[in-house]
Amino acid sequence: MLAAFLTTILFSCSAISGRRLSTHLRGTQANLARLILAAALLGAWSHTFGFGLGGAAFPLLFLSGCVGFGMGDLALFQTYRRLGARRAMVMAQCLAAPIATLIEWLWLGHAPSLTQTGFAALILGGVGVALLPHEDTDEPVNHLAAGILFGLVAAFGQGLGAVLSRKAYALAAAAGQTFHGVGDGLNAAYQRILGGIFLTALFFVYLRLAHKPDESLTNNWSKAWPWLVANCLCGPSLGVTCYQWALISTPTHIALPIVATTPLVVIPLAHWLEGDRVTKRAILGGVAAVAGVIGLTLTR
Repeated sequence: MLAAFLTTILFSCSAISGRRLSTHLRGTQANLARLILAAALLGAWSHTFGFGLGGAAFPLLFLSGCVGFGMGDLALFQTYRRLGARRAMVMAQCLAAPIATLIEWLWLGHAPSLTQTGFAALILGGVGVALLPHEDTDEPVNHLAAGILFGLVAAFGQGLGAVLSRKAYALAAAAGQTFHGVGDGLNAAYQRILGGIFLTALFFVYLRLAHKPDESLTNNWSKAWPWLVANCLCGPSLGVTCYQWALISTPTHIALPIVATTPLVVIPLAHWLEGDRVTKRAILGGVAAVAGVIGLTLTR
């Protein structure tokens, strides 16, 4: 449970630093650069103190990275463009948890109790209420059907990626290679991020070969690198390490609803650092989500 809370905090800091990073680097380059830097840091630890690319879990963890980091993040970017940031976050965060729960139940046989289901629903409902756009918002709603489709793909990618990680740990345990603790979380994060780099790099090459027009933003590496390092550490490095650490010992129907509160932590951070407005609805939704987290924690 501690790992899931740490994931929430780190992912929130990753969101803030990622927003700052996006003002200095083009989206595709920024995403690929942060993944490569994270892989270098995680790989240095894994090949020195861990097991590198070995172990029975590697194929599924690599696939999990392709699905979650690759397909999920690429679809989420398309959702942002069509539905706006708030709607995209509602879809990705609030749908990933039930999707993962359903997949894990059907595939691995891990079903939540009725009480756990109720508290998880309270968390997701609170997040949804807090993040629904305001009536006076100017967020885009262009190509609504396509945006909803991409949002579903993003949520499915995140949910399936989490369950693939859980399955990888089960296979490793059956082979006598049980994962446990933050050290194995680092190893898992390294193996998983390689899948994300693979799919993101393929997309980057596709854009080059297809002669897609570049974004209007001009890269400014001198201003970008501090935010790149911060985003790398909080997101794909330490954040994903804690995320994998949580999935090692916690079913998705408990871990993902807690991680789904990440946007609620972003709200006060964005208010403090960037002056974003905090509404009464955001506060009420946050209170409901926190109540759900407390209840979910006590039912274990």
